[in-house]
Amino acid sequence: MQIVRTSILRHDFCYDHPMLDLLSDILTRLSMRGTLYFRTSFTKPWGVAVPQFENVARFHYAHRGACLIAVDGVEAPVSVAQGDLVIVPHGAGHALYRGQDPETTVLPLETVLEKSGYDGTGVLVYGGDDPLSETQMICGHFSFEPHARHILLERLPPVIHVRNYGETAGKWMEATLRVIGDEAGGQRMGGDLIALKMSEAILAQAIRSFIEGDTAPDWGLAGFSDTNLRRALDAFHKAPDRAWTVEALASMAGMSRTSFAVAFQKKMAMTPMDYVTAWRIEIAKQALLDPSNTLSDVAERAGYASDSAFARVFKKETGLTPAGFKKQAIADRVLV
Repeated sequence: MQIVRTSILRHDFCYDHPMLDLLSDILTRLSMRGTLYFRTSFTKPWGVAVPQFENVARFHYAHRGACLIAVDGVEAPVSVAQGDLVIVPHGAGHALYRGQDPETTVLPLETVLEKSGYDGTGVLVYGGDDPLSETQMICGHFSFEPHARHILLERLPPVIHVRNYGETAGKWMEATLRVIGDEAGGQRMGGDLIALKMSEAILAQAIRSFIEGDTAPDWGLAGFSDTNLRRALDAFHKAPDRAWTVEALASMAGMSRTSFAVAFQKKMAMTPMDYVTAWRIEIAKQALLDPSNTLSDVAERAGYASDSAFARVFKKETGLTPAGFKKQAIADRVLV
């Protein structure tokens, strides 16, 4: 849930580090940015409609109490119990509510802010006069570079529900969430920054839990939890500019070329070299926005031996020349 009237504090992840693991590399390369987190205190009946927003992954953690979350495009609402975490990976519009007649109690976020008198500090207090039904939520979102793409994010389902999240993720996460709940929107100095930095682990942990779960194969993400394929993917992400071939990746996986290619296609719904090309393009996009890089610098960093070969592949994958992409991306940033 994004509180649109408050100032937004963001922490940018955009750095190169050869020792980053696979998931960390993906999230940092996509320039994940966390917003300022806050707490809510809702009492029945209440309902809040969160608008659709692009290039974000929203999350809601039930610190205390329960509620329902109805996500646009998902048939049944999610029943959220205390300790549960819900992530809306693609920023779809959704409604959080508790009590009878959600058709009348669910109001737009702006209306709730106005009715509650929330000024951007402390806890957002709203709802009816049933104090025994209090629901405390820790809410926030992560945003990504508008032009960033990766199958790990694109293929996630429209909603991820992790039951009893603190216990599932481990005692360290349970303690982290408790601290975030105490600090976010509080009055003590530095509380918002502490909550923000501690919350950085939430999305990565939730994605990790999902890809290690039983439903990941249904979404073409089983390769990330496959031991052999992970070795190849880790090796590629640590040195994407190497002259990778299917044979070289198969060697890293400890598999024959044929068995590796078949397993990769089956579990990732794409060929190994399609994955290599897609990720190299993401590296190139980021490098193109650095004014100190020449076209040759970008091509080399993305693993291409010549400017012309790089430009040809880039145009094929994005529909734009490198110069055209850079111009459009800079214009889009100005408009944000």
